[in-house]
Amino acid sequence: MRILHTMLRVVDLDRAIAFYTEILGMQLLRRTDYPEGRFTLAFVGYGSEDQEAVLELTHNWDTTAYELGNAYGHIALAVPDAAAACAAIKERGGKVVREAGPMKHGTTIIAFVEDPDGYKVELIQVKSAP
Repeated sequence: MRILHTMLRVVDLDRAIAFYTEILGMQLLRRTDYPEGRFTLAFVGYGSEDQEAVLELTHNWDTTAYELGNAYGHIALAVPDAAAACAAIKERGGKVVREAGPMKHGTTIIAFVEDPDGYKVELIQVKSAP
């Protein structure tokens, strides 16, 4: 078994795709409209779905807002340099909500950015990040 994808519901699909591709550097892997169900699915990631876990962005055509809830945490991405990643994300128009620095009660360097729908994305500095 392996993780295939994580699904996020998004209000503006084009805006979400732009964030994950242009700000975080993922690729749009596929996008499919389902007119009978009035929704669109878009899959984004850093590699092909048969090799990597990806994000499924779900846009329900008739929904204008979502409540994020308090059980959801965040998406985590490995980066070689969290401060440099934050700088690049800000340069591309992304929103950094916690600058790079040691995690509370630990030494791992982390940062957080926020996508257009308010979902948090953690950047974890690791030496062997792709």
